[in-house]
Amino acid sequence: MAPPSSPPLVDNSDAERRLREAEERLRDAIEELQRRQRRAAAHAQQHRHVDSLPCDHGPDESCVAHAIGNLCQTFLLSYGVRVGIGILLRAFKLVRGQSYSSLLDLKQLVSEKDLIVREEACRIGLLFGGFTGSYHALRCLLRKLRKKETPANAVLAGSIAGFSIMALNDSNRRRTLALYLLARLAQCAYNSAKSKNKFHLWGSHWRHGDSLLFALACAQVMYAFVMRPESLPKSYQDFIQKTGPVAEPVYKAVRDSCRGHPVDVASLHAYLSRVGRSDYVKLEEFPSIIPCSIIHPATNSCLAHQGNATSLTFKKTFPLYFSLTFVPFVVLHLQKFTDAPFRTFWLAIKGAVRSTTFLSAFVGIFQGVICSHRKVFSRDHKLVYWIAGGIAALSVLLEKKARRGELALYVLPRAVDSLWYILVNRHLLPNIRNAEKPWPHFFEA
Repeated sequence: MAPPSSPPLVDNSDAERRLREAEERLRDAIEELQRRQRRAAAHAQQHRHVDSLPCDHGPDESCVAHAIGNLCQTFLLSYGVRVGIGILLRAFKLVRGQSYSSLLDLKQLVSEKDLIVREEACRIGLLFGGFTGSYHALRCLLRKLRKKETPANAVLAGSIAGFSIMALNDSNRRRTLALYLLARLAQCAYNSAKSKNKFHLWGSHWRHGDSLLFALACAQVMYAFVMRPESLPKSYQDFIQKTGPVAEPVYKAVRDSCRGHPVDVASLHAYLSRVGRSDYVKLEEFPSIIPCSIIHPATNSCLAHQGNATSLTFKKTFPLYFSLTFVPFVVLHLQKFTDAPFRTFWLAIKGAVRSTTFLSAFVGIFQGVICSHRKVFSRDHKLVYWIAGGIAALSVLLEKKARRGELALYVLPRAVDSLWYILVNRHLLPNIRNAEKPWPHFFEA
């Protein structure tokens, strides 16, 4: 009997192939199952993390307590800074009047009659405290609702918290703050794009690019102050007028002369009589240029006028700069001040002297350019005041490098706002309703 024949070789090979394919499919299925388990575990872990640690302040402090704590702390710091600056300026005023004993008299030093800062300090405290508190509260709320923390949470929380600007009752101050923040936003966006090599301005690598930007901004601001004062807020006009040595009637005469309008001779005569100048030149109704004898009637020397303008500006602005330097550091860094009070005081004096010297030099150089132009030319031109502002701004080189950029960002928004106003007024840009105004304007009464 013949033995049973074995299966063909091809059948054995086919079975092994099907077995290997089954093993591979099983292995793939196991790997896919493991991947799904890992994703599910990661997702669950994320939800557990959000639920257990919903906010950056940790589980030991509630969201409400965290927000209220930030609000109160920022309010007290802002309030303290504003009150401290007011008290220090009041002390300088008493010392200037040689009333040294009154520094020990609280009734004279901090009386509400002479130191009106209570309402303003409260408003500033509500501005910064309200922003900080509402920002932290909104971030906590958004993270709970969205179950995640993303940059969108911070953007939305900051936008809504910005309504705290309504604590300021002056629309010009709201506008100024909005313009400054807009400049800061543009700076952040530009720095981000530049760091990623996506975009950069020509000349941004220049060593003194910040000084050039400051000079261009100051040129526009000083031109606007002399020729188009209505394009600047009243606070800007008052500060420049009080800092400089030239009277307002003289600026008006210069403005009318450059525009070809008749000069108010009676107003100039009244001003010159008040300052005790009786030997002034005969004034014309349509002069080609306002002479130096009217710009600085107190002295016949242009050089002496520039020196007096520089020294008077230093005396008037040093108390302000010292207060702005010393008080915030003491309030915000009280521990460092208590550890080294004399060093803090000395650094504040150095910083104030440097900043005051810069501003004093600015005033002196601006007046020097104006007088120099009158020595050479017999006809005035409005462009002179733009150039004078740009040249005077070079005094910013006396400031620290880090401060130059800060000053440029402070002046730039007002320069752009003034330029926009002038271009619209000259019909070079369309007059779009509210287009030139920052967002806080839409919430003004």
